[in-house]
Amino acid sequence: MSLKDKLLFALMFVVMQLALVWALAIAPPDKLQGDVQRIFYFHLGSIWPGFLAFFYVLYGSIRYLVSRDLIWDRKSLVSGEIGLVFCSIVLTTGPVWAKPTWGVYWAWDARLTSTLVLWLVFFFYVNLRNYIDDESKRPRVSAVLGIVGALMVPFVYMSTRIFETQHPKPVIMGDADSGIRDPNMNIALYLSLAAFTLLYIYLWRLGVQQMLTKDRLKKLRGRLLRLEGF
Repeated sequence: MSLKDKLLFALMFVVMQLALVWALAIAPPDKLQGDVQRIFYFHLGSIWPGFLAFFYVLYGSIRYLVSRDLIWDRKSLVSGEIGLVFCSIVLTTGPVWAKPTWGVYWAWDARLTSTLVLWLVFFFYVNLRNYIDDESKRPRVSAVLGIVGALMVPFVYMSTRIFETQHPKPVIMGDADSGIRDPNMNIALYLSLAAFTLLYIYLWRLGVQQMLTKDRLKKLRGRLLRLEGF
């Protein structure tokens, strides 16, 4: 592990501890929902880095289609895998929070349904390449699917503004009536966002390093096989 990765890990660890303390101990419970509202910090804290991961897939996929350099395919794949994990956290914490708040685990409104569709697209993005044998076609098809999936993110975010939904309006960049008034709740939210974002960056760096190492080992095996053939 490089010095930069060690420093990043240390920073991430500190911010995570602060986020946990603020979310679970310092921030007051919601006046209407009580302590169950605290899951909000993990719910929203994971979706924004998830969106960031999907936008990087968009960027990396375009770079690959333009340059045909496989490094961008690898970087996009790692980002898509991490984004899928974050999206899974959202789809898990959401129903856990919804049951005591709405009385049901799931409502087929625009926000929840579009998030599920987004998850499915990136599930196929991550797994599709396992079913394409053509190594030249595999990253190209994946890039197109990744772009399509990433372009869904603005719709997922705007769905609560476009449609009448059971899901609350956006807390960040919402209308005049949205947002959090309590300062400690705001600190807990921003610390959670920072912690999950640092986690994304840390996992992405490690994932890319492992992917490149795997590619180098594959090339070395190919050379050894060719040498054994002589």
